[in-house]
Amino acid sequence: MKSRYILILLLLAFAPLRAADYFNVKTFGAKGDGKTIDSPAINRAIDAAAKAGGGTVFLPAGSYACYSIRLQSNITLMLDAGATIVAEFPTENEGYDAAEPNSFDQYQDFGHSHWKNSLIWGINIENVTLCGQGTIYGKGLSRGESRLPGVGNKAVSLKLCRNVILRDLKMLHCGHFALLATGVDNLTIDNLLIDTNRDGLDIDCCRNVRVSNCTVNSPWDDAIVLKASYGLGFFRDTENVTITNCLVSGYDKGSVVNGTFERFEPQAPDQAFTTGRIKLGTESSGGFRNITISNCVFDRCRGLALETVDGGILEDITISNISMRDIVNSPIFLRLGARMRSPQGTPVGKLRRVSIDNVNVYNANSDYPCLISGIPGGYIEDVSVNNMRIVYKGGGTREQAQLIPGEFEKRYPEPLMFGILPASAFYIRHARNVSLSNIQVSFLSPDFRPSVQMDDVKGATFSEVRINQPDAPNFLKQTNCEKIETFRCGGIKDSYIEKSVSTHEK
Repeated sequence: MKSRYILILLLLAFAPLRAADYFNVKTFGAKGDGKTIDSPAINRAIDAAAKAGGGTVFLPAGSYACYSIRLQSNITLMLDAGATIVAEFPTENEGYDAAEPNSFDQYQDFGHSHWKNSLIWGINIENVTLCGQGTIYGKGLSRGESRLPGVGNKAVSLKLCRNVILRDLKMLHCGHFALLATGVDNLTIDNLLIDTNRDGLDIDCCRNVRVSNCTVNSPWDDAIVLKASYGLGFFRDTENVTITNCLVSGYDKGSVVNGTFERFEPQAPDQAFTTGRIKLGTESSGGFRNITISNCVFDRCRGLALETVDGGILEDITISNISMRDIVNSPIFLRLGARMRSPQGTPVGKLRRVSIDNVNVYNANSDYPCLISGIPGGYIEDVSVNNMRIVYKGGGTREQAQLIPGEFEKRYPEPLMFGILPASAFYIRHARNVSLSNIQVSFLSPDFRPSVQMDDVKGATFSEVRINQPDAPNFLKQTNCEKIETFRCGGIKDSYIEKSVSTHEK
């Protein structure tokens, strides 16, 4: 009885403190009726919390029509179940904060290099959390690069921030980005459900990042993408990142959040295929280091892409336990290019030390096999692919087997840039020290291209690579290659080739 009395006294003692820590936006004039513009009231609540040294700005159930919400340090923005922040369409008299000047936006798209023209934004702040069981709905956000006054094109944008958490929210129809985080250190993103009309999570020049338990459906652009742009005006790597236990997909927009998972739209409005993938790049002035991607599912989307084309160094990447289904282009795409959207004099980057293990792929588009491609004089190095099972659609022709893809060093990196490739399973060019082991490949319909084609590869090992392709003219076609070894590959004898100008292994 005495202990119960003490507990009651403690609860009474701390109750005022807990109440004072919460700043209900309705106390500051928010209506939550879906008609009144509530962002001024929400910003007043944030100001009050910041002046008090920090606290939780609380949105109870309701629909809050808003323009720009300005985050500050030591703030938790909490959306209760049934609470929705709705990005309103701008009018002649009202709209989102103007995009701030940035003299470095020549090195990337406009949307990547401005932060204030957003529904929710923060710059140079720390200790910030966005959480709750509510929804952020970007109804009035532009999905394009609009520079018109009052137009917003991002749901959440953060620049040069520290100690940020996003957790448990639903994010719908979020414009160009559901999240643009640039130069953010110590970023945790957990259990978000994003169903949007452009990019999902864009993590740019960030360090110490944890993305987990997220569902991102983005049929019209990338789902989870790491970048290292020059938008801050200096080189900054994206490093020490884990992405785990996530689903990325390209179902029809809005059909994941409502549980219907529809497939009626054959492609994105401005793309050849749906997107919805995990990618490193395209913006790659800075580098990518110490990245781990594990336990993720790709569904009805493009495959995994690792790209550095603007001078950055991409290295020490570990990818494991990936399941893919209905993949519309290369299941694995590694590209070192020379687009060079960086300050003049920046050298071509490097792509090296990549490990890919335990990948299962079903129903992949055979026009674009797994692709590892550097450029003349720029080699992708030290790549291992282990324990992979791929089922391609098939359908490649003998005529396609004679194609010679261009180099396209300066093009935007995408498997589609090369057109249909002359190999059915793997196409490898300008690479050193590539290892493929315990790989099984089969086809849903006959394919008449070589299973593997290599050009300018110096050091490659194929161990227990079994490709069930009876119609292939040869297992391995190689040109200008050195130190190529095959061991226990079904249907061909073990071999070691020191140097070849042109070789065809049956």
